[in-house]
Amino acid sequence: MSYDVPHLPGEQFDTSSDVRHGYPMWEVFVRQRRGLSHVHSGSLHAPDAETALQAARDVYTRRQEGVSIWVVPSSEIHAFEPDEAIDYYEASEKAYRHATHYEIPDEVGQM
Repeated sequence: MSYDVPHLPGEQFDTSSDVRHGYPMWEVFVRQRRGLSHVHSGSLHAPDAETALQAARDVYTRRQEGVSIWVVPSSEIHAFEPDEAIDYYEASEKAYRHATHYEIPDEVGQM
């Protein structure tokens, strides 16, 4: 479904590639209960953070499922691609963290 966002005379909108229909995309994170982590719940378009919070509350916590909501501009989330993940993890391998990396001298005895 596609629609056009109504514009007021003189309104200026960002026309960068991450903006669709004049409104930027926001990622929504909801914490279900105290003590749990925030979990990504979905995305929505909104003109600003306050409107994004209101829309997220209406869409993702209609039955009071959450105790906390975060909205983050999608353009501010940076991640590596799954194909690059193997390079990321191989670069952080540190064999010296494992006991099998070291040879125990005979004079030490049983460890």
